[in-house]
Amino acid sequence: MEILLEELYKTDISLEKFHFRKLFLDEKSYQINGITQSGKTKVVKNYLLGLKKSSYLYVDCNDLRIDKEGLSEALTYFCTKNAIQTVVLDNYTPEIKSIHVAQLILCCETHYELDFLTTLKLYPLDYEEFLSYEHKYDSTALNHFFKLGGFPSMHKISADERALYLQKMLKNALSGIELDILIFCTKMMAQKISPYSIYERLKQTQKISKDKLYAAFDALSAKGYIHQLLKVNHPKAVRKVYLCDISLKSALTIEKQFSKLFENMIYLELLKSGKEAFYDDGIDFYLPSHDEIILGMPFADERTLFKKMENIEAFLFTYQIKKVTVVTMSTEGSMSHPLSHVEMVPFDIWALGD
Repeated sequence: MEILLEELYKTDISLEKFHFRKLFLDEKSYQINGITQSGKTKVVKNYLLGLKKSSYLYVDCNDLRIDKEGLSEALTYFCTKNAIQTVVLDNYTPEIKSIHVAQLILCCETHYELDFLTTLKLYPLDYEEFLSYEHKYDSTALNHFFKLGGFPSMHKISADERALYLQKMLKNALSGIELDILIFCTKMMAQKISPYSIYERLKQTQKISKDKLYAAFDALSAKGYIHQLLKVNHPKAVRKVYLCDISLKSALTIEKQFSKLFENMIYLELLKSGKEAFYDDGIDFYLPSHDEIILGMPFADERTLFKKMENIEAFLFTYQIKKVTVVTMSTEGSMSHPLSHVEMVPFDIWALGD
């Protein structure tokens, strides 16, 4: 292994134009978690390029030449001999024993309980990050976002290859049962579904164990390929399921559900901003810390909004909602209401707000 480590140590890291993300690395040790193609590798390589070449070692643990047991045995000695301060283990797996260096950075999908590392979560691009790839900041950028989604690599893939590219990416990253569950969730995005309902559906077409399906569903959720939203004050109620990125909708199904796709976009912006949210009947997102609800109504007008407000007045009164934000495609405006301030805001303006 020492021969391979020497080769990796001497090899220069290359990185095409880097678009900065909302994630900052300093001298601390980190565990960076994120789904495949979310940008973990580029983030760490950009950080390494700011260090002295002789002070770091980058190892991709998916390299077929690596013997994981041999790597564990050789790393510490090699780093000590070469006075290496920073080690990056990309695509890390727990078979590789952690080593003692000044700075250790692990990149992996699955989160491992390692108390000495600061955990950072990297999601696919949010809308603001996406704009750094765009040449113009106008309505065409939002339309482009609908087509490409948040995977940075999609900017280099031609339109006729995008679906197959994403399918291949997911096949390489997920087990067969995980992919089947993800496809089902894609068809049911932004809707209430339980692992049991998925099991009931999939067992009609294939032989499947309930325990294995539940474990695969939990793994998809833990890694971040799907996200679940709780119902307010009902933690045992069926949860709503959202996809990690809206691009999966067109890649894994031919069904068109723009309103659900739009809702999924709003959810991901809330998720990446770290805002705690819940759903309720007729309420897309309730933000208790802000006394606010957010409704996804892409083509709202005053008439449809007035009817919607009538239907949710009980919720507004019960939870003392001070603000109702209606996220639209392009409509702007406000509405007078005795209980809450109601405002219609286009997605691109809302997503770039505080």
